[in-house]
Amino acid sequence: MKSALAVEHLQELVRIPTVSREDADATEWTEFTRFALALRKLYPLCHSRLERETVLDYSLVFRWRGRSSAEPSVLLAHYDVVAAPPEGWKRPPFAGELSGKGDERLIWGRGTLDNKGSVVAILEAVESQLEAGLVPAQDIYLCFGHDEETHGTGASAIVDLLERRGVKPVMVLDEGGAIVDDVFDQVEAPMAVVGVAEKGAATLRLTVDQSGGHASTPPRTPAAVRLAHAIIRLNSSPFPAHLTPTGADLLRTLGEHAGGFTGFLLRNVSWTRPVLVPILVRRSDELAAMLRTTQAVTMLEGGHATNALPERVTAIINVRIAVNSSLEATLKHVNRAIGDKRVRITVESPGEPSSVSPTAGLAWGLLRSTIEKSFPGTIVTPYVQNGATDSRHFTRISRGVYRFTPFAMAREVRDTLHARNERMLVSSYLDGIDFYRALIASL
Repeated sequence: MKSALAVEHLQELVRIPTVSREDADATEWTEFTRFALALRKLYPLCHSRLERETVLDYSLVFRWRGRSSAEPSVLLAHYDVVAAPPEGWKRPPFAGELSGKGDERLIWGRGTLDNKGSVVAILEAVESQLEAGLVPAQDIYLCFGHDEETHGTGASAIVDLLERRGVKPVMVLDEGGAIVDDVFDQVEAPMAVVGVAEKGAATLRLTVDQSGGHASTPPRTPAAVRLAHAIIRLNSSPFPAHLTPTGADLLRTLGEHAGGFTGFLLRNVSWTRPVLVPILVRRSDELAAMLRTTQAVTMLEGGHATNALPERVTAIINVRIAVNSSLEATLKHVNRAIGDKRVRITVESPGEPSSVSPTAGLAWGLLRSTIEKSFPGTIVTPYVQNGATDSRHFTRISRGVYRFTPFAMAREVRDTLHARNERMLVSSYLDGIDFYRALIASL
């Protein structure tokens, strides 16, 4: 019965379209208010027994006082979602529909994976532990950001608040890696990949300003062509691939569970890396992204008429900066690759890589043991997360910042993140609630 209610709760909250947009004025903030009100109704003990406050109008902070405040922890998630145009979806993106039976039962909708599933699983776990009368050993903070998908101002303001109050969490757990079993085919056991760091996320703009004119008499290199050349040169100059200490730890862990020559190469990565790195880069885009800074053209703009040469054309480049690099090094590479001073490069949104959290000590040991108990037979391994999360702000106040979503995600499911047909196995969602319940009992 409680499992059925937990599913109904997630359905109800997925149906509230809390879409955050780059332009705050275009955001339907009434939906965010509606979401917060729904939480009050669905989780009465969380709201009556925990201290609750709102930050920047919409981000939520709950404090669950423990027997001590010396070593608090933070469970972090966000409830805003990216837009979901209805075209091409098998089921409406904000209907929260169910399909299938048994182990194949699915819950559909924007936010199931990213990241309302985590928000609701945390609250389900806390509500049930409150009902059972649990008093945690240490303070636990539940922090739910409202604009992670855009600017992350909510999470940043929450950190400001905690910092002013002298709160120094020993562990922060946010979204990130998951339970996967299809990343490395030589390893049969499922893996729990835990992000101990994340790449920097920055936005660059390439701009070409040039005289326009009638399209019937174009110059040899119009502005659009110059920009196209710049994009092609940049795309043809990938950043160098390197194996960080975290990447080496990941490969060694995999090597302990892989046989044959592959296992040998992985276990001895300290001296086989010159051979391994090129192999991994060619193996898949996912692995290649783990080993280098990446660049992707995401937006193009220019022109005002079909028969007029544009006088300004621009391209937006999304870069994810490897933890062994920096924004400065990234700009040097981009300038060198493009090699054309008539293409102006500006930084729209700067972002440096995060610090690397330890894979030893109390926080890591607690997280690892909880994963191993909750998901028997799973290999726990650190990795560097490619995407940016709200957790990057929390590195200001905590060394133990980890990124792990306790849901099983096959590749076909992961491919729906920020895409059509986002969905999650109901069994994975319920397993995630059990994980948070176990973790809370250990904090």
